Amino acid sequence: MNLDTAQISQVPQRQRALAIGLVSCTSLIAFETTSLLTALPTIADELHGDYLYGATLAAYMLADIIGLVTAGEQADRRGPKAPFIGCIAIFLLGLVIASIAPTMPIVLLGRVLQGAGAGGLAPITFVIIKRVWPENQRSRIFAWISAGWVLPSLIAPGLAGYITRAFGWRWVFIGIAPLALATAVLSISAMGTLLTNKEAQLLAHAKKSRLPQAILLTTGVALFIAGVQTKFVLLAIAFIGVGLLLSIPNFNKLMPPKVWRAKRGLPAILACRMLATSAFLSIDSFVPLAADRIHGASPTIQGFVIIGAALSWSLGSVLSTRRSHIPVARSAAVGFSLILFGIFAVSPVLSASWPLLATFFSWCFGGLGMGILFVPTSVAATAYADDGNEGQIGSQINLADSLGFALMGGIGGATVAISDRTHWPLSHALGTNFLIAAVLATLGILASRGVAQRT
Repeated sequence: MNLDTAQISQVPQRQRALAIGLVSCTSLIAFETTSLLTALPTIADELHGDYLYGATLAAYMLADIIGLVTAGEQADRRGPKAPFIGCIAIFLLGLVIASIAPTMPIVLLGRVLQGAGAGGLAPITFVIIKRVWPENQRSRIFAWISAGWVLPSLIAPGLAGYITRAFGWRWVFIGIAPLALATAVLSISAMGTLLTNKEAQLLAHAKKSRLPQAILLTTGVALFIAGVQTKFVLLAIAFIGVGLLLSIPNFNKLMPPKVWRAKRGLPAILACRMLATSAFLSIDSFVPLAADRIHGASPTIQGFVIIGAALSWSLGSVLSTRRSHIPVARSAAVGFSLILFGIFAVSPVLSASWPLLATFFSWCFGGLGMGILFVPTSVAATAYADDGNEGQIGSQINLADSLGFALMGGIGGATVAISDRTHWPLSHALGTNFLIAAVLATLGILASRGVAQRT
């Protein structure tokens, strides 16, 4: 552990305080994310901003990529405290701007800042865990952080809906600001210095900044997503082509070599994380749409259908923590197998005669698989982080997660858009997404053979 002398005698107390702070940060981001999904239809309606509805969601994710790369880099150079303060400040500024926005483009600006701030917190969390907790305790803290999503997933949609109806959507953003301030005070006071050694800091400073590559990658992903969703064929070809030309080389510069081949070690871990998040999102994001359009379910029921996956994700995290002796490759393979089983089990939701309660239980397998996979791969990734590059490794694993979510959100959204513009049935469009998810999960089982702890 890289703690200063004054902290060594207070390690248990510091760990407890930091654990509370990190879990609170996760819950804060989860609450903000789920609340916005509930309030956004009302925001777009009041501000006549339906034309920016999708862009508001995508902008958050794209800013997240830039934020996590920048914050990880600064954490290596300066320690985690300063970039943490910067990320919280940017996040708060985004909340304020969104809460007073007179037009939808200003809401979009607020969401960009919120995404940049929230994205930066992820690699900082990784750095803190690597420096404060010994390897045999990291699975537990990662499990607690995963659990930070559970309560917001359960209460945020209903609470945000009530606040929007009773007080107006602006209070959704305003209400999150005090939580962000309280979380910041708690976390910053617990951090102390958490400095790395001078030699590692000098090494981190000597490296070239990865921010240009992050910006180009983000631009490429945005163009690719825009291309797959546009209805104009020539424009789609141009956007997709330029997007790939920008994305692939810069992705390769930000990631370790041979990640595409899932080479044994860290590349395989990152490949598995991208495949897992892609497969999971291909189902989790579109089951509520199936519940709405195919089953005619209410918004409450639509959210309820996928809550089971959030709960089982936490259960999987706990199980993986208690079975930390199991090789990480086996945990990853089991996780992908459960995700694959969950995909097939949830597919009957595309039939109007299938009971949604059965879908609730079916998709619990997918969440369980994510929990079993997520914690061991996170812990394994920390072993590849040396002094001075923890932030880089943290940004890489979170970049894999973010890109997995982004790409399948874009591709899945494209199938839905095609269905909306043509006579292609929505059930067939969603079935295509489910098939893609099954292929990705199968590839994940193959890639998991290369997942390994650093020796």
